[in-house]
Amino acid sequence: MIESMYIGSSDTSTLLSDKNSYGFKKLLQRFVSDEKPYYNAKASPIDALRIGAILEDCYHKILPDNYFSQYKVISDEINVFRASLDFAKLEKGKVVDFDELKTCSFGDFLKLPKLDENYIDIIKKKYKNYYNQIQEQLFCSGLDSANLVFLSVHSYDDNENYHREIKENEYVKFRIFRDEKVIEAIKERGKFFQQIKDFFNR
Repeated sequence: MIESMYIGSSDTSTLLSDKNSYGFKKLLQRFVSDEKPYYNAKASPIDALRIGAILEDCYHKILPDNYFSQYKVISDEINVFRASLDFAKLEKGKVVDFDELKTCSFGDFLKLPKLDENYIDIIKKKYKNYYNQIQEQLFCSGLDSANLVFLSVHSYDDNENYHREIKENEYVKFRIFRDEKVIEAIKERGKFFQQIKDFFNR
């Protein structure tokens, strides 16, 4: 079995892109490769990736004890799909909810839609990749909804962020509901990758 044969939740936007695009071809190339990707975001020279990883630990501290970070779930229907849930809520060993955390600048944080608005339409348009990623995660977990969480970034100093204590007014949670139309599009693209996996694992 080739261990790298999976489509992760971070691959969703590429999976749904044009089949002739560079990104889709790279996804296919990685899919059939025997190389297992490894990422150490906290060591990344890219500020957004590094700070995001550091602040994930800070956010985890404010969650109840039954939330587990980077929890893996695999689709029962199409097992080529595997999602990492940033923070999965477990009850009796079963995922019952999860938070997907995204960091953004303070300026962008102020521009987020209000919870009393029709925020779903705004997020589907302005944060389409995040929305589609959560749909893949909902498909893999079998849940009907989950939280898309935006956390404001105040500093790009690593030491400050490692010691940051997150306050309630520094993040906002948007409840995202299962969108069968998007999930069907994900499943349709996934069938091709499932056929490849099944062929190699006969």
